[in-house]
Amino acid sequence: MASYILRRLVSAIAVMAMVGAFVFLLLRLAPGDPAAIIAGRSATEEMIAGIREKLGLNDPMPVQFIRWARDMLGGDFGTSIFAGRPVLELMAQRLEPSLSLSIMTMALSVTVGVSFGMLASWRTGGLVDRLLAAFSAFGYSVPVFVIGYVLVYFFAIRMHCLPVQGYVPIDDGLGPWFVHLILPTVALGLGYIAFIARVTRASMLEVLSEDYMRTAAAKGVSSYSMLFHHALKNAGVPILTVIGISFAYLIGGVVLTETVFNIPGIGRLVVDAINNRDYPIIQSVLILTSGLYVLINLTVDLAYTLIDPRIRY
Repeated sequence: MASYILRRLVSAIAVMAMVGAFVFLLLRLAPGDPAAIIAGRSATEEMIAGIREKLGLNDPMPVQFIRWARDMLGGDFGTSIFAGRPVLELMAQRLEPSLSLSIMTMALSVTVGVSFGMLASWRTGGLVDRLLAAFSAFGYSVPVFVIGYVLVYFFAIRMHCLPVQGYVPIDDGLGPWFVHLILPTVALGLGYIAFIARVTRASMLEVLSEDYMRTAAAKGVSSYSMLFHHALKNAGVPILTVIGISFAYLIGGVVLTETVFNIPGIGRLVVDAINNRDYPIIQSVLILTSGLYVLINLTVDLAYTLIDPRIRY
């Protein structure tokens, strides 16, 4: 067990090192000069050269990378080129909208997806099972921004029952906070509902086909007890695994959803930073989200080994 955990930790550190190097080189080799953007169109070459020297962009790339990695490991994620404020401070201000959207999306996805999958597995070939197949195809194939625009058109523009865009902090009231998150949560969650429901259905079908389940049915065990006390418990490992993976994938979906619904979260911060070539913000957000992704997958792997006794180290 200890050796397995050590191997997973070492591999996670190696992955983060490669991600850091890739992000650094990708931004540096991409077209565009942040110094020229900061200076403006009317700036002279001397002004641009002075800004590049101030930002340390004239140093060799290995020197820039070592300096950046050293500062980041020390907890210093740099200062925004355009805002002139620490990157962590800017991210902290944008954390609540992104975190609220992510938590609500996962709560909706898990609740509806697991319930839908269980019902479909219990009545294979029935109406619920056929609806799940159609819904899964829809959720997998339609992009988030298309679903978002359709929801906005019907529920905000035509019916005037939900806000079009924006975000209300939870301190301003639980009701307005919840109402403003309904449309983005549904738009972002449909794909994850379909994914979790399909995995739940497949895992439950495998358990329901076991001999001990048929024996329980022959003994007169209630449907509720068979589903929740026996089938769901034994099918829980792959379901928990896919929930963890879905939460990791959710990080990328939040960026597009926040842009569509004009939510001032970390996703919007990244989009604005890309447009302005703000290296410190882009690098910090990518590294932190990549680290969260690796951490979630590491947690899922370790939890899987603890839950499933068939795993050997």
